[in-house]
Amino acid sequence: MHSIIDTICHIDDSAFDQDRSEVIENSQKQGVDKIVVPSITFSNWDKVKQLGSDYDFLYPAFGLHPMFVSEHDKGDINELDNYLKDYASVAIGEIGLDFYDQESDRSRQEWFFEQQIDLAIAHDMPLILHVRKAHAEVISQLKESNFKCGGTVHAFNGSIELANEYIKLGFKLGFGGMLTNPNASNLHKLASELPLNAIVLETNAPDLSGIKHKGERNSPEYLPEVLADLADIRAETIDRIALQTSLNANEALALEK
Repeated sequence: MHSIIDTICHIDDSAFDQDRSEVIENSQKQGVDKIVVPSITFSNWDKVKQLGSDYDFLYPAFGLHPMFVSEHDKGDINELDNYLKDYASVAIGEIGLDFYDQESDRSRQEWFFEQQIDLAIAHDMPLILHVRKAHAEVISQLKESNFKCGGTVHAFNGSIELANEYIKLGFKLGFGGMLTNPNASNLHKLASELPLNAIVLETNAPDLSGIKHKGERNSPEYLPEVLADLADIRAETIDRIALQTSLNANEALALEK
């Protein structure tokens, strides 16, 4: 049994409402010792907070997700500031920029991202980043803000050059179920070339299921499959990958209670 950490899992999602405790229990049996639970909107912060209270090994993070920017109110930034003062949070997340949809309100996303970076600096907290089609903009904003607290970049699938930019800024890069797809050659190349001390494991459950669970609800129970494939891709032992990725996650997000 290998002790591993799921650095992003939305176990609060309604997809788990019928069997959440069973999934959590099974994940623990699979060696998933810690699960980071980022939030997406003000409306789910309380549920994420409660899960962190109910289970010692679930670690809440509070933030405003770029894909739900239409649901955010500018006053949520003040609410986030208060949450970070009052409740334990391992990071501000899940936040970032998502320009995949050409119709997205980029300026509104950028405003919320900038405000949350400022909060992270004020609270000396890392970030859990969601980035699609916007890596250059995110990296630029982090540099302009002089952000030094690091964190994780969820589901990273960019170039090695972009990866190195994030690493220089103190970030670890998350790999999940997509890595288990034998046709994901670019992702495999990236996972093999990156230094192991820059990699963390994730599921992003209930989304982004691996190849064995295509079309199904993703689960933190499946994280060992990501571990096994990463070890195979890198031609390293499962023990070494498990140990180092856990050290990386603990370092990036200070997972202590």
